[in-house]
Amino acid sequence: MILYEYPFNERIRTYLRLEHLFRRLGVLVAREHPIDHHYAITTIFEVMDVAARADLKMDVLKDLEKQKQTLNGYRGNPAIAETVLDDVTAQLEGCFSGLNNLPGKAGQQLTENDWLMSIRSRVGIPGGTCEFDLPAYYAWQHLDTKTRQNDLQRWTAGLVPLAESIRLLLQLLRDSGAPQKVIAPAGQYQQTLPQGRTFQLVRLRIDPSTGLIPEISGNRLLVSVRLMRHEGDDRLHSCTDDASFELTLCS
Repeated sequence: MILYEYPFNERIRTYLRLEHLFRRLGVLVAREHPIDHHYAITTIFEVMDVAARADLKMDVLKDLEKQKQTLNGYRGNPAIAETVLDDVTAQLEGCFSGLNNLPGKAGQQLTENDWLMSIRSRVGIPGGTCEFDLPAYYAWQHLDTKTRQNDLQRWTAGLVPLAESIRLLLQLLRDSGAPQKVIAPAGQYQQTLPQGRTFQLVRLRIDPSTGLIPEISGNRLLVSVRLMRHEGDDRLHSCTDDASFELTLCS
């Protein structure tokens, strides 16, 4: 099954983008080829760009505290395992402390690294990181794998508190929804969202054997899915057949 996710607000959109970048970064750092480590560095720069919003850190801290208060409200409920509740609460407190103790914005300390910033200034130029443009960077790419990985881990250490906080918040958000099987007549599906709840994310699982690609849109009142197919002319065409998929609304 292929999982698609669509955020209903800009804050969750930013969280998903950061999660995507942190996952990619983890994969690239673990690899050994210099090209992988080049793209790990460019991914670090992308994280810095996304995290440059002045209010991002405060938003994450507020969400961590809100989740902690929500979970503490379940204490004493016989249907809730206290040990699990304690574990998740401890994770939230650890993330809050780690991020709160981080000076400035995520990755801000890297802006003081002149060597990295020289790469950042060239990376947006096509072919701008060639050996004749950045000989020191070219030399770094010829160091042994372990040295390069140690450098990458050192540079990304200041991003870990944000990465862990985003991971935990999105995990709790995803766990808040219950999947339902739905039918899209003639490839079109719409659902009016229940009032009294603020949904932040929709998740859609679809069988890849159908060859269908969902175009999702939504807001606090309505979620809409239009199913498409990628045809031989390299264009997306509307599906006109009835189709089914799994839909999860997360609040």
